[in-house]
Amino acid sequence: MKLSKAFPWLAAAVALAGVVFAMLPQGKVRGFAIHRYASLPVLEGGRVKPLDSVARNSLLVIRSQQSFRYEGRAISADEWLLDLLFRPQVADQQPVFVINDPDVLGLIGLKQTPDRYFSFDTLGPHLQDIQDQAMAAQSVDPKERTRFQTAVTNLYERVYLYYKLRNTMQLAGTQGLAFELQTLGTPEAAQRQADLAKLAQFRPLPPLPGQRPDAWESVGEALQKAAAGGTMHPDLPLFAQAGTAYASGDAQAFNSVTRQLESRFEAERPGAVREAGHEALFNRTEPFYLGMVIYVCALLALFISWMWKSEILQPTAFALLVAGAIVHTTGLAFRIVLQGRPPVTNLYSSAVFVGWGAVILGIVLERLYRKGFGTAVAAAAGFASLIVAQHLATDGDTMEMMRAVLDSNFWLATHVVTITIGYSGTFLAGALAIGWTFWRWIRGLSGAGDDPETGRALMDMTYGVICFALFFSFVGTVLGGIWADQSWGRFWGWDPKENGALMIVLWNAIILHARWAGYIRERGLMAMAIFGNIITSFSWFGVNLLGVGLHSYGFTTNGFTALMIFIATQVVMLGLCLFPPPMRGPGPRKA
Repeated sequence: MKLSKAFPWLAAAVALAGVVFAMLPQGKVRGFAIHRYASLPVLEGGRVKPLDSVARNSLLVIRSQQSFRYEGRAISADEWLLDLLFRPQVADQQPVFVINDPDVLGLIGLKQTPDRYFSFDTLGPHLQDIQDQAMAAQSVDPKERTRFQTAVTNLYERVYLYYKLRNTMQLAGTQGLAFELQTLGTPEAAQRQADLAKLAQFRPLPPLPGQRPDAWESVGEALQKAAAGGTMHPDLPLFAQAGTAYASGDAQAFNSVTRQLESRFEAERPGAVREAGHEALFNRTEPFYLGMVIYVCALLALFISWMWKSEILQPTAFALLVAGAIVHTTGLAFRIVLQGRPPVTNLYSSAVFVGWGAVILGIVLERLYRKGFGTAVAAAAGFASLIVAQHLATDGDTMEMMRAVLDSNFWLATHVVTITIGYSGTFLAGALAIGWTFWRWIRGLSGAGDDPETGRALMDMTYGVICFALFFSFVGTVLGGIWADQSWGRFWGWDPKENGALMIVLWNAIILHARWAGYIRERGLMAMAIFGNIITSFSWFGVNLLGVGLHSYGFTTNGFTALMIFIATQVVMLGLCLFPPPMRGPGPRKA
């Protein structure tokens, strides 16, 4: 087989092999089988998940990362959480709190430096000041808070999460869970048990045979029940032994107790163990992060192909795009199975799905036209949407329990998925228009002149995608009205989110009618498609920033700055699109 045919798919195979490698469990850390302990199921936030998810989500909220470096080596979220649970004196020295606001730094007596990360020990002497300022800020309407009030409230919430995790398995500063079992029933133990029950962030003790599936217990609750004469939960001594072994550095004992816990969970709650194991595998693989990396590689290969070896690198870019789409699709399917829900349940999953839809449409366009533009816009859209999703993941658990009004798999699979496909199509049309703008300016500045065939192909792509987006946006909006009629007793209420959906439908319809009537030609079509990005971004994200309406549940109230930056970039692109580039060389200039 010729190199030009074999190399592209070999590159794609290497990319997929890297994903398979990421699925392998990590080795022991300091001799401890931390990954096995972190795969144990717990109940947190109303759902059963592996301890690994608790660790990753918590560290994301506190530090905006899932790992960090400390004393010359990488600390994973799982190791950090085990330190926090059983060696708080070690965890308290680790710089996990990210602070950017200069006024908050001034509150804790620190100057602004390039180092943005601080330990709990550093914050310790100023916790009362942080709490007082946060309590004062919380009495102010979130939309009217100053930058400092927002920042100090955010810091307080992260410190409180840290404090709750620190006191979930055993109270920090005491002799540990084993000591609680030894002193069970003594008067001085009652207050410690009450504190453990009150502060617990998650429940690690599974329901006993005959109990309800949601009857998980926290350590404090189990201790209180045993102290009152009830049955001691059989897993409680094992967790105490694991904590003692980890705190003392006895890796062999820790690994042995972890195996015993695994055996007990598999015998009593095999379903919970299976689901937790699958979620831990999903977390470890990080398919959306790896998909984002592959999309970047596809873009780089395509850019290089425009200057060198296009006959090999352009097919390679497409093959990498397909590999990224496979990883993206697999991750999306994995989330569907884990949640037992359709692919779009919150803003995070909508970002993942919008990018996926744009990538699939881009692959279809590339197969139809084979000019590289489909690959470029698809890879760029996939990368950009997954970057947005990465940012949204810092809010915590992305598989949280559904609110009652959203708890309908039928409507999530019809209205939400359909209208999100409409978002994908509108954004892809805008991306194609931006690609056309850059292509036109590059050809103009380089003196290459016009290329009517390529310009026509790009216009046909954009026009076709707008037709696609209009259909799904319209159908999704109608389905949303039917759902609203069933849930709230009215088809349409001029809610901000409903208005946003209508704006997308109307704008796409205006573009098509303007083209049909001859009011716009190639440049006008592209300019209106770019403006469609502004409308869609405001309808998708912007209306959530208003904090009003029946559709404000489950969404972030932050991101105004990011939205404004995106809109500003689209305004710049719109200007470049509307104004013809300076032409060099003998190439004819198109009016």
